[in-house]
Amino acid sequence: MKTLVALARGSWLVVLLLACWEALARFHVLDPLFFPPPSTLFRTLGSLIASGEVGRQVARTLERTAVGFGLGAVCGAAASALLSVSAPLRRASQPLIALLYSTPRLTLLPMVMLLVGVNDVARILLVALSTMLLMMIQIADALRAINRNYVDMAVNYGASRAMVIRKVYLPACLPQIFTGLRLSFSRALVLVISIELLSCQDGLGSMIWGAWQSFAIEKLYVGVGLAGALGLFFQWFFDKLERRLAPWKEEPA
Repeated sequence: MKTLVALARGSWLVVLLLACWEALARFHVLDPLFFPPPSTLFRTLGSLIASGEVGRQVARTLERTAVGFGLGAVCGAAASALLSVSAPLRRASQPLIALLYSTPRLTLLPMVMLLVGVNDVARILLVALSTMLLMMIQIADALRAINRNYVDMAVNYGASRAMVIRKVYLPACLPQIFTGLRLSFSRALVLVISIELLSCQDGLGSMIWGAWQSFAIEKLYVGVGLAGALGLFFQWFFDKLERRLAPWKEEPA
């Protein structure tokens, strides 16, 4: 019951906007050719699901996103741990990290393809790089924000290095790590779809671009809606995971 109440509270505005859109399109206040009513879009979605196209395209997009995101998150965490124990290396790497983070990731795609070829390896590496940079910055900020008094207290009470990491560093960093995971997954998904628009024969981005080229307006809207729904679902997923693994995080009032 609580889940239904929370769902109603969180979705009433979306339902209202869809109802207004439906009414405006039905009465031709909005041109149905360019703004097809939501009922038509849901029928199009149903037919695309029945044909299996939605499943195939979403699966390819999620596959690229998951592999690139997972690789980048692991590398980002490892790199942050390395930089946290080496101040000279940390200072030397800061300009490079800032440079790469400020560079639009899509502009690097041709360079990566020159190195590894026009294939999924290049696309996944670009997603991994984007995820790694964001995770490094988030974890580094979390490590800098740790109260040293807690570390000193744990050491004074005889805690080993492993225990300090497990009982002090990890609980202190976990909320910001989840913030990094949410942000980096969203950016990874956006980047994958953007890459698919440019250089793929499958995936949600390719489906959206194909719909645009063939002027299949309903399919175009469905593709964009699916991309947004995926982002919303994974934001919810990481939020639920954080509540379970880091319940001590303070919630906003």
